[in-house]
Amino acid sequence: MLMMALSGLLLLELLLYASCFICGIITAASLTIFQGNFGGLCMLYGLVNFNATASALAIQAPSSASLCYFVSAISVTVAVVCFSLSLYWLYSVCVEGDFNRERVWMNLVVFMCGVFLFFLLISGCVLKIGRDTLCDSVMRSVSNISSCEEAQTKKWVSPIKGEMFYSNLRKAETAAWVNFFFWLLIGLLVVIQKRQPSGSKVLTGGLSGPVGGLFGDPGVTAAETEPFFNRPGRPQ
Repeated sequence: MLMMALSGLLLLELLLYASCFICGIITAASLTIFQGNFGGLCMLYGLVNFNATASALAIQAPSSASLCYFVSAISVTVAVVCFSLSLYWLYSVCVEGDFNRERVWMNLVVFMCGVFLFFLLISGCVLKIGRDTLCDSVMRSVSNISSCEEAQTKKWVSPIKGEMFYSNLRKAETAAWVNFFFWLLIGLLVVIQKRQPSGSKVLTGGLSGPVGGLFGDPGVTAAETEPFFNRPGRPQ
């Protein structure tokens, strides 16, 4: 029963790694598309104005490109780590059949969770505040709109393609916060597995000791085979 619980926790952990990988890719891809639509400029915390001559929105002041690069780098790093961990554990479980891991490895995963949670929290806040700042600037520039999402219907000065700026930023932000929540769950799962009794391994059956050594099967202890080799003598 214990091994079934451990394998179930490990399976859930693998699913969370895969989900974090997808969230990281979505954040990085959405932010890259958003930045590309503005000619490579990072418009998180950016300012816009209304160009009366062209009757369209125009960029007034972009923000530092390092903001977008930072969020993208964190998302890609998390995605690569999650992909690597998923492959490693799939190999360990399917090929080597090993469901156990050392406590040192678990401590490393907990530390990694803390680091990723910190940077994902910063990324989520940057996306949230940066999107709100851009939306406030857009809504101040255009008087006849009631929401930032509605501003996507407005025309932008060419070659800017800002029609989907709000959707891309919202998608990136949502994926970042979901990624943050999944890493919280991963940390919780690892802590639960750390509290499980150590030394539980999958039993494969067979013999150990002198006989088990011949067949290479350590599934049964020597104490279990002792009655078969040290039977009391028959009465005379």
